[in-house]
Amino acid sequence: MRKSLVAAALATALTAPLPAAAGMVLYKTHLSGAAESPPNASPGTGLVELLVDTVASTMEVKVDFSGLVGTVTASHIHCCTAVPGVSNAGVATVTPTFTGFPSGVTSGSYDHVFDMLLASSWNPASTAFLALHGGDTALAFHDFLAGIDAGKAYLNVHSTFRPGGEIRGFLAVPEPAGLLLLLSAVGAMLGVSGRRRQAA
Repeated sequence: MRKSLVAAALATALTAPLPAAAGMVLYKTHLSGAAESPPNASPGTGLVELLVDTVASTMEVKVDFSGLVGTVTASHIHCCTAVPGVSNAGVATVTPTFTGFPSGVTSGSYDHVFDMLLASSWNPASTAFLALHGGDTALAFHDFLAGIDAGKAYLNVHSTFRPGGEIRGFLAVPEPAGLLLLLSAVGAMLGVSGRRRQAA
């Protein structure tokens, strides 16, 4: 009986909508040289938070990085790779680098909000992401987010050490802490229930 109640609670938790502000989605990733393609031995690291407002069509990019071997030449988001989590893709966001991104340094922090309905937030090249969507920024943003959700978009930091990218990470939606705690609690309850049955 108890096991069926726990199973029902788990099923409800897994199918219930996650609490979040309307239209707000947070993506995160850790940056490293090992995640680049091809991988490199850079000791550089970084943390990225991408806060997307799907109602206002804005994207806040937060990046903290340190320990680069070379000095920063550019940073942007690439989308979309053919296979999730691997390979390379063209630059989707503004080029040659994010507006105001620290340059000529080996460590730094960045925080900027982009209006993704503006053409200036995208790579203007004729073969780039926006052009492939007929210049329609709303459609490009929709497909860009679909690429991120599919694990096919990454942010990287280019440097004099690795002009093609010194550190990078594929963007993903982090697991909600509340759901992880619930799953841990349910697992513990099932374990206790099993031990009690064995003892009896």
